Amino acid sequence: MSSRWPGKYVIGLTGNIATGKSVARKMLEHLGAFGLDADALAHQAIARGGPAYAGVVRLFGDWVLNEQGEVNRARLAKIVFSDPAALAQLEALIHPVVSQAIDFLVRRTKSSVVVLEAIKLLESGLGAAADAIWVVHVPESMQEARLIAKRKMTPAEARQRIAAQGSQTEKLNAAHVVIDNSGTFEDTWTQVQTNFNKIIRPMPVSSLVTTQPLAEHAALEARAVRVRRGLPSDATTIAGFIKLVTHGRVNLTRSDVIAAFGDKAYILAELGEQLAAVVGWKVENLVARVDEMYVSANAPLDRVVPPVLEAVENASRELQSEAALVFVPMPLANAAAHALAGHGFKPQAPEKLGVAAWIEAARESMPAGSAMLFKKLREDRVLRPI
Repeated sequence: MSSRWPGKYVIGLTGNIATGKSVARKMLEHLGAFGLDADALAHQAIARGGPAYAGVVRLFGDWVLNEQGEVNRARLAKIVFSDPAALAQLEALIHPVVSQAIDFLVRRTKSSVVVLEAIKLLESGLGAAADAIWVVHVPESMQEARLIAKRKMTPAEARQRIAAQGSQTEKLNAAHVVIDNSGTFEDTWTQVQTNFNKIIRPMPVSSLVTTQPLAEHAALEARAVRVRRGLPSDATTIAGFIKLVTHGRVNLTRSDVIAAFGDKAYILAELGEQLAAVVGWKVENLVARVDEMYVSANAPLDRVVPPVLEAVENASRELQSEAALVFVPMPLANAAAHALAGHGFKPQAPEKLGVAAWIEAARESMPAGSAMLFKKLREDRVLRPI
C-alpha cells in the first residue's frame, strides 16, 4: 500500500503518446479502480479561471488565447514541443497544481485501488508515490499511425510529438507490468484483468440478461428494477438490445461495443430477467457525461430512468465528478426531463453552464439530435484559482 496515501494501492500508469494509456485506465475503472488522468487535470488547470491560466498567459502571451479567451492548446503545443526550455517552464508551472489536485482527489476517494495516468509519471515524481508502475506499449510506427489517423497530424508533426516525449525505453525499464496494446481490445482487456486480479478480487458480474422484447407495460409494474454495471462480457447483449430498441437504425456488432468499453462504461437496467435500458457514460476532466440512452418502448420510463441515472450519479461522485451532463435523444427528452425533475436534473443549454470546463465538455460530447439535462454534483471545485 502507498506510504503517501495509506490504505490505497496506487498504480502509476504511463506510456508515451498514442500508446493507449487511457484505454487501460478505463479498463481498470471497469474493474473498480478510481482513475485519474493527470494530463486532463493539466488541461483543466490552464483553462480560463483555472489556477495556472494566468501563469500561462504571462509566460507565452495573449497569442496562445483563442477568441473566447481560452488557451488554444494547439498553439501552445507548437511552442512547447519545439522548444524544450519552454516545455520545462510550462511543466514547472503546471506540475505543482496537478500534484495538489491529485493528492486531494486520492485522499477523498473511497476506492482502495487508484490509477494515476500520466505521460510524465516518472519525470514528475508521481511514480514515486505508486505501488506499481504499469507501462502501456505499442511500436513507434503504430504511435505515428494513430496520431495521423486520430489527431490529424502530419507525419512530421507526429514524429516531432513522439520525439518530445520522455524515453519509452526508460519507462519500460521501470515497469512492474507492461501492457501490450498493439493487438485487439480483448487482448488488452485480458492483460489488464489478469494483472488487476493479482491485486484485488474483481467485483462479481451478474449473469447476462435477454434481449427479448419486454412484456406489456402493466405486467412490469410489480417488478423491481435491478441496475448493474455492464462489462465487456455483456457486449453481445448490449449490441442486441440497442439494435432491438432502435429497430435496426443503430446496428452495432459485439466488436463495436467491446471497442466502446475503451472509452466509456455502461449501466444496465433489468426488469425481471429482461433488459429495459442501457446507458453509456464516462467521466473526463471531472465531468460525467451520459452520451447514450436506450430504453425499451414498453418500459415504464419514470421507473427505469431514475435508478439508472442514480447509479451513474453515485459512480460519478466516486470518481470525484463536479457535474453531470445527460444527453437524451429528442424523442425521449420531455419524458426523461419529467422523470428526472425530482432528482435534480434540469434542462440546460451548454453555453449556460457557467464553468469553462463544463461548457467544453458539453460541446465536445453532445450528440446530434439530443437535449441536455444538467446536475451539479459538488459545490467545491478541485482546480480552483489560487
